[in-house]
Amino acid sequence: MAILGELSRNVRLLLGQIQRCGQSGFTINQYLKSVRRMSQAALQLQPIVDEYDSVNPTFVNRNPRNLEQMALAVKDRGWKTTWPSQKFYHRLVFSRSQHHVTAEVFAYGDPVPVLSCSTREWALKRELASTCCVAASRAVGEVLAQRCRQAGITRMVYKHIPWQYRSDSVQLFRTAMKEGGVILSEPRQKFIGT
Repeated sequence: MAILGELSRNVRLLLGQIQRCGQSGFTINQYLKSVRRMSQAALQLQPIVDEYDSVNPTFVNRNPRNLEQMALAVKDRGWKTTWPSQKFYHRLVFSRSQHHVTAEVFAYGDPVPVLSCSTREWALKRELASTCCVAASRAVGEVLAQRCRQAGITRMVYKHIPWQYRSDSVQLFRTAMKEGGVILSEPRQKFIGT
C-alpha cells in the first residue's frame, strides 16, 4: 500500500509540474529531458584498489595462538601412562626448594619456559622477609599472574603433585594465580568434522 501511495503522489506532482510548465512557456520535450536527468541513478563510484589493499587469496595465519584460544589447535594426547599429561597448550610448574620458590610456564613441546618467576629475582627477593615461606609463594603467584596477562596467556594447565597439594604454600599460590585473572584449566579441544 505504501508503494502505491508513493507512486500516486509522484504522478500528481509530475502532472502539476507539467501544467505549470505549459503556462510558463516550457515545451514538454524540454521538461521531459530535465525529468530524465533527475530520474537517472547517480553513477556508482568504484573504490580504487591498489596492490597493497587487495587481499591475498592464500591466507596464512601468522598468529599461532589464535587457534589455541579458540580450542582448535591440536593437543598431543600422548600415552595415558605418562605423568604429567602432555595434553596442554601451556603448563604451569610450581616448585619449592629449601631456599627458593619458582614457578614456570611451559608451552607444549618446548623445554625452555615461556614465562618464569622466582624468589631468586632481586626485585622480588628484596620485598620478602624469607624466600621460601608461604608469603613468598603468594608473591610469586601474583607476579606470575601479572606476567601471564601481559603476555596474553590467560588459561593454562596446572597439575599438582598429589602429596604436595594440601600444603599452604601451594594453596596460596593457586589462589594468587586465580585472583590475578589466570584460569588454571584449559578448554576441551574442539574437533571439527571435515
